[in-house]
Amino acid sequence: MAAGVLELPGAKERFEAASTLLGRDLLAICNGEAEGELSDLGDTRNTQPALFVVESLLVDGLKAQGRSANLVAGHSLGELVALYAAGVFDAATGIQLMKTRSELMAAAGGGAMTAVMGFDRGELEALVNATEGVVIANDNSSAQVVLSGSPEAVNSVSSQLKCKRAIPLAVSGAFHSPFMEQAASAFAATLEEVSFADASIPVLSNTDPTPETSGAALKARLRSQMTTGVRWRETMEAMTAAGISTAVEIGPGNVLSGLIKRSTEGITNAQIATAADLGL
Repeated sequence: MAAGVLELPGAKERFEAASTLLGRDLLAICNGEAEGELSDLGDTRNTQPALFVVESLLVDGLKAQGRSANLVAGHSLGELVALYAAGVFDAATGIQLMKTRSELMAAAGGGAMTAVMGFDRGELEALVNATEGVVIANDNSSAQVVLSGSPEAVNSVSSQLKCKRAIPLAVSGAFHSPFMEQAASAFAATLEEVSFADASIPVLSNTDPTPETSGAALKARLRSQMTTGVRWRETMEAMTAAGISTAVEIGPGNVLSGLIKRSTEGITNAQIATAADLGL
């Protein structure tokens, strides 16, 4: 994941800064060369900071080329990258927030998440509303959502729902649900100590996918993110309503591009995952 961005200006320094903060070699972890405790890139305490470092470097690369966006948005942890892209805080602050967020999420257990695809929305919402302890955590598209909550409640809804596929996710907790209240409260305390500037580009937040530039409002939205759902379906609708013609997905993979391609008309997708994608 890191190999494709190391030639970007400031890449080694940013990885070193993150490693110093985390107390472990993040670049070695990305390269599969680390050993011992917390050496697995798949551990969310490594995944989240690593994604922020990689994606923030790609954001810097786009800006260095004089490129700008009309709107920015991020899915779950990607919201922090979107806020960085909009100039709400600097890279060091972003890494610190990602460290805190990942540690709190790793410590939050006792829940489950299941992705469901190909369903009737009315039936889904009726089952969720009638079942205590489960919410729609990620409303990714009209045909794909992720349920989150107690294992019993999530299983009850997914087993009753008529759908094409239901896939339990390998996660440590019920993310983006009320089960994250304790972690969200702790994260909110951290956010209170951080200064958020007004955004230079309107941001579509997970909890409220309407354009916002106020730093105070964006902080309030981020404060709620852990316990509320990712409203990505509505985020894509907001892009269409704003007349967006090109969506650029920054970072590894093309999941969001796939969702946009299947869910919208008139939006062209592009992926920026490495320095090569920037033409460097």
